[in-house]
Amino acid sequence: MKRERPVYAIGHRNPDTDSICAAICYAHLKTELGMNVLAARAGKINKETRFALNYFHMQEPLLLTDVYPRVEDVLIDWTLTINQKQNLRELAAIMRKDGVKSIPVVNDDNDLTGIVSVSDVAKRYFEDLGMQSFSDTHIALGDIQSVIDARPVVESEGNPIVCGEVRIAAGSIQTVRDNVKAGDVVLVGDRIPDIMLACIRNEIACLIVTGNGDIHSRVIETAREHKVTVLSCPHDTYTCARLINQCVPISRIMQTDVIGFKPTELLLDIKARMEKHKHRYYPVVENGKLIGMVSSEKAMVPEKTKLILVDHNERSQAVEGVEKAQIIEIIDHHRLGGIQTDEPIYTRQDPVGCTCTIIADMHIHRQVAIPPQIAGLMLSAIISDTVLFKSPTCTPHDKEMAHYLAKIAGVDIETYGMELLKAGSDISNMSPDEIVKNDMKEFLIGHYRFSISQCSVLDKTQLAQRKDEILQELENMRAREGFDVSIVMITNVLEEYSTLLFSGEPKSLIEEAFKEDTARNLITLPGVMSRKKQVVPPLSEAAKILGAN
Repeated sequence: MKRERPVYAIGHRNPDTDSICAAICYAHLKTELGMNVLAARAGKINKETRFALNYFHMQEPLLLTDVYPRVEDVLIDWTLTINQKQNLRELAAIMRKDGVKSIPVVNDDNDLTGIVSVSDVAKRYFEDLGMQSFSDTHIALGDIQSVIDARPVVESEGNPIVCGEVRIAAGSIQTVRDNVKAGDVVLVGDRIPDIMLACIRNEIACLIVTGNGDIHSRVIETAREHKVTVLSCPHDTYTCARLINQCVPISRIMQTDVIGFKPTELLLDIKARMEKHKHRYYPVVENGKLIGMVSSEKAMVPEKTKLILVDHNERSQAVEGVEKAQIIEIIDHHRLGGIQTDEPIYTRQDPVGCTCTIIADMHIHRQVAIPPQIAGLMLSAIISDTVLFKSPTCTPHDKEMAHYLAKIAGVDIETYGMELLKAGSDISNMSPDEIVKNDMKEFLIGHYRFSISQCSVLDKTQLAQRKDEILQELENMRAREGFDVSIVMITNVLEEYSTLLFSGEPKSLIEEAFKEDTARNLITLPGVMSRKKQVVPPLSEAAKILGAN
């Protein structure tokens, strides 16, 4: 049975508090409305967000580094296996009952050891048209008895291993004496007792009397004296002989060179191997254990991962591999960024300061109760995105919703808000790489590819102490990722200004946008708190002006 795949609610790469909380809270809404939605994230959680999650005792969302189709996305739950110690008759019974043509083989610890198919069984019979030999198969008498549906007439001690040949006593007494060897298994029909006695006296391992034939008392007594097992089989001699061939363990015929895959492998990477071997199903193994099967048919045309994008709508900001996924909804508060879909989808784009303001509205309008923890996360996102209502992106509706959520969450907005912002406003313990990638978003401004990151501080001395190393790492990241311009926006929450550190060309675009000297790769902008309203729009307008000139 194919596993049901969830829909993932996911924010942008390098997520901020709104991106993470929006994914969790929208997943909660959709789940309450009966949809299988899981919250996910496309990057590392920052300190501010972690404070909010810990404060309200919420788990972080699942990390999805990409949404390219993987083996686990088309995994079929598969409980049908056979132990390598089981025999061919048991295998045939399973194949007939379940209508399968191949079965994974496991050992006693459930480790995958091979795979056996109908073709392996057929090959066994084509290669071994004669009678069975047990010289190297280590078959126990109990296995033979079980396969041929026999009952014991004379039992041996324990369950001895048979090492001889399987023979049919069909000739004269002399012929039997000459051909039957010690340790053999002999099939005999309704023959005179002398034939049976001759076999026993040759120290055979087991005498099988087929067709429920009569067994003389002298035969039973002699068998006990020579410690020879005697079995009575209901089948005729021909059928019994063929059944004995089926007591061979699966380990003797299975394929041990198994073509299998790991659940995390990309479907794109395994298609060539599937096309080469042409099997219908392949085992999926994790830590040596069989966890399912993958169908070559499904792997070639996989079902797309379904996504709900929250807090972004631009492909450059979305999780890696979004072009291979199916976007079914977008919930956002930013400008439209040009994502195209193959079919109509539900979108909600409200001009408010935070995605979670929209999601709180949707809870109310759909009459879905908001638990205190969910209210606390949505409140945290609003505080973060509006910088405790100081950002120009903040609307009256954001404030109204924040107070409504604070009552449900049971917190004081000012007290909790300052604790939250303080938790995310210390860059002293952040590496330069973490600073330049914190809440980083990509933008196409004019003909130029920009990255703009943002960090908050409460102490302005932190930037002064680390300016040079941040600029160096910013240049390293810009060159490595191929941006034309990379900017880090360090926002002082208490004094309400931002310092922009930047790397790349053209500096003329930044000079035109902010009317500041860019020689030091650093400018300070009083009153600037919002990347969305106070940084990106001036840069876009400057690109138009310079492009026109």
